[in-house]
Amino acid sequence: MIPVTGTGMLFQAAPGVAGMDTWPREDPLCAVSPLDGRYAATTAPLVESLSEAALIRARVVVEVRYLQALAAETELPIPLDAAAAETLDAVVEGFDVDDARRVVTIEREGTETQPATNHDVKAVEYFLREHTPAGVHPWIHFGLTSADVNNLARRRCVQAAVGEVLLPALGRVQTRLATLAAESAETPMPAHTHGQPATPTTFGKEVAVYHSRVQHASDRLAGAVDALGGKLGGATGTYAAHVVAAPAVDWPRFARGFVESLGLSHLPLTTQINPGDDLARLFDASAAVDGVLVDLAQDMWAYTSRGYLRQAVTPGETGSSTMPHKVNPIDFENAEGNLEVAMALARELSRSVVRSRMQRDLSDSTSKRAMGEVFGHMLIGIERTRRGLHRVAPDAEAMRTAVEATPAVLAEAVQSVLRAAGDAEAYERVKAATRGASVDREALLALLDAAEVDPVTAERIRALSPAGYTGVAASLVESHLAADR
Repeated sequence: MIPVTGTGMLFQAAPGVAGMDTWPREDPLCAVSPLDGRYAATTAPLVESLSEAALIRARVVVEVRYLQALAAETELPIPLDAAAAETLDAVVEGFDVDDARRVVTIEREGTETQPATNHDVKAVEYFLREHTPAGVHPWIHFGLTSADVNNLARRRCVQAAVGEVLLPALGRVQTRLATLAAESAETPMPAHTHGQPATPTTFGKEVAVYHSRVQHASDRLAGAVDALGGKLGGATGTYAAHVVAAPAVDWPRFARGFVESLGLSHLPLTTQINPGDDLARLFDASAAVDGVLVDLAQDMWAYTSRGYLRQAVTPGETGSSTMPHKVNPIDFENAEGNLEVAMALARELSRSVVRSRMQRDLSDSTSKRAMGEVFGHMLIGIERTRRGLHRVAPDAEAMRTAVEATPAVLAEAVQSVLRAAGDAEAYERVKAATRGASVDREALLALLDAAEVDPVTAERIRALSPAGYTGVAASLVESHLAADR
């Protein structure tokens, strides 16, 4: 056995296998999480907002904009001239992975002039010292606690992830659902309540239901992002260091203006940390989206398994390693699994981010590091749902055949007409004739013969078929899609 160290743990490599220390950590095949391994291509759009490098960049942006805002206060003697300000703008605009590595080097290894900080936010301060004149250095991170920087930086990261990646991805699901709903608005299909045949519906109407649900859930998520708030108040939210060092400045006014300039609402009352209630609402909203999409994936899976939906065949693709005929609904299955993970993580973060002992501890900070996993699994679920929806098409003939095979679904129509004709016992009589029994259409309609139903109504019911018993399903789809446009 070959002992392998390097991460604080001891691994044992199998005999004859190269030690794990030779495995390239940057290779997706060596990733611990499937988000950075198997699903790396799908989660790639989140790298620029939710990776460690993205968080470091966001911290740099906050620190630079804070310094520039301080310099704009006439009461503060900050020697930040135009050239230095331009240099800082260039640092923000050109910040790349190499810059992020430099910050990490300052944190973990130190430099020729600076020992390791062992502190991720302090490392950003010393990084900015490398890009500013010495006279400016005392004002970098002036009066701030790390929580001032992190709460603002993380929320900017979340804004980008949700606003630029997740909501557009949900929009593409919406587009496909709208197309399916419009194309199948009049396509009758069996409905099932409690897993049993129920009053028929149309495939388009059922898809429109999901279109509406996804829209409402997406709107809730967007609203939660818009409501994100930030704090800037020093070590315990009192502005104590700010006030004692520069009493001439109205610091609560300054903080409000600065936080709002970053696209966040200002929280005037906090401890050392942002309480996190806004993030809890965001995670609750993301879990709501996940829940709707899980329901959608499960229903599409069920419709596929019953033969109501046909799946496009991808050339060369294997459905089963032993059953060559299989075309499995793996996209919906994959979506369901990833969305369930995302939902569980979101609910845990919703619970944990609002808790911190007294003025603060690190438990909430640790939880927040999992935000990338929440939204990573969510994005995979969204994309797999979209891909699954593009691979299926309704089999109108199969749906109609299935509907017509269950004439008992017309029992509702018969008992409702009899009720309208004044028969108070109509439900009970139809129930006695149909519940749990194999009923053909003729036997069901024969119940009309014993009732005093006007000939026009009776004929309308006699002309009804299960496939035609879909009410105003088609017009509901049309009205919904028209309103959505």
